[in-house]
Amino acid sequence: MSSSDRLYPLKAVRALALHTQGLAAANRRRRKPGVEEVYSAVERVGWVQIDTLQVVNRSQYIALWSRLGDYDMGHLDSLLFDGGSISADNGRRLFEYWAHAACIIPLTSYRWLMPMMSRRAKGRGTWHRKWVADPENARYVESLLEQIRSDGPARPADFRTGKRAPGTWWNWDNAKIALEHLYDVGTLAIANRVNFQRIYDVRERVIPGWVDRREPTEEDGLKRLLEISMRSLGVCEPAQVGDYFHAKRTEVKPLVESLVADGTFVRVNARLADREIHELLVHKENIPLLEMAADGEIRAGRTTFLTPFDSLFWARGRDMDFWKFRQTLECYVPEPKRIWGYFCLPILYGDRLVGRFDPKVERKTGVLRIKALHLEPGVRPSGRLTSSVARAMREFMRFHKASELVIERSEPGEFAERLEAAM
Repeated sequence: MSSSDRLYPLKAVRALALHTQGLAAANRRRRKPGVEEVYSAVERVGWVQIDTLQVVNRSQYIALWSRLGDYDMGHLDSLLFDGGSISADNGRRLFEYWAHAACIIPLTSYRWLMPMMSRRAKGRGTWHRKWVADPENARYVESLLEQIRSDGPARPADFRTGKRAPGTWWNWDNAKIALEHLYDVGTLAIANRVNFQRIYDVRERVIPGWVDRREPTEEDGLKRLLEISMRSLGVCEPAQVGDYFHAKRTEVKPLVESLVADGTFVRVNARLADREIHELLVHKENIPLLEMAADGEIRAGRTTFLTPFDSLFWARGRDMDFWKFRQTLECYVPEPKRIWGYFCLPILYGDRLVGRFDPKVERKTGVLRIKALHLEPGVRPSGRLTSSVARAMREFMRFHKASELVIERSEPGEFAERLEAAM
């Protein structure tokens, strides 16, 4: 039976999606992962989203913890910044740029993003295009660039003008707008971060000399990004592939169809969480993995917690399609209107998303405070589930150097009691 004729069960597509995301392997690690394992985890998912929120460790670090367990966050920093080196033969293997959002990306993908850099030369939005087109601003951008070329890496604070562009969402001043524009078009890159503030420098001193800088056509660049996305997603609906790098669905639809036509993407049928049969896509290289998942040779056995920005959720609607779980981030919702909490982490248990919790690390006291802990409707706090979550929670606390767990509220209430007893 060919893959196009087989009807795949929900368990198989869940297992493939988790496997390609590095979220299927059981929690059996006996040692801390090294720098190569950290790099491989980033490469496996294609890119890792950056976020500034820090009620727990920042999202980019948690995304890797979810896959690797307790690891040295310095490994990610060294791969990304190499201590701020500005030598052409520096040791960076990752860089910051736009993909799903602001992301950490392997430098092997650099050239495929170059057409995006070229597109942004005229600006990103209406106000930005007007700002870039203004001759006075253009001269300012050029003078700022020349200063960085001669003086070296710089922060926005090094150029504060006090003059702010009206109507911008961030209310940035001209220095920040200029730096971000030069970053958008690839002339500047992020050389380092200090207290999470970006340090900018010219591309030639940040991007190592071995990186391929041959700019592809826009179509070839998009197709390669779609391929990376499809490999990392594992399996999804045709319209969801471009969600992985935040492309407009209408823009990439014909490219997805051409990748299906040439056999790069393969159509398969699967029964999803709504019990209906859906047509999905799989990269041709992942078809053997889907067969193994369907035959029970690949199983999802990991219990872990996921950042709200985890790449598992980037295909819009797949959370409900596969798991009947509505992933949501409520930090921008007024507190009285929140249902779950400020920064809830979904709980992955095997191939199911069984709940979520709203944590805050109190770094001075070493307390991990869980403001709210929820199990999904119909999920019972069995002994096996509780012990698996307790093990993951101990590892999460170790990762945050927390020594005490406090659970303020739990639904159902008995889950908190059982979890605390199992800790």
